[in-house]
Amino acid sequence: MKISILSPDRTIFTGNVARVTLPGTDGSFQLLDNHAPLVSSLTEGRVTMVTATGDYSYYDEDKKGMSKDSTPNRSLTFTIDRGFVEVLNNEVNLLVQGARNMR
Repeated sequence: MKISILSPDRTIFTGNVARVTLPGTDGSFQLLDNHAPLVSSLTEGRVTMVTATGDYSYYDEDKKGMSKDSTPNRSLTFTIDRGFVEVLNNEVNLLVQGARNMR
């Protein structure tokens, strides 16, 4: 599934993932390919993704800019303060605040 993760000041991630786990306000939940349409609020916590095949771009704190990669099955984790997620037609859009890369 294609995912885009945006914060007010930058793009955090764009590309294809096999799955993503999100901190929902009623508890964490996971999205997989072909998930049913959904809109949900997110609370403070970790966002964890496992990349799928194909190119993806992510914000690299060390470089202070976007980096590209194509390594499948790579786990990427970062924290957020809050946000929203929309799932529609196998596309996931996250709008988040306070995103920070985990080290």
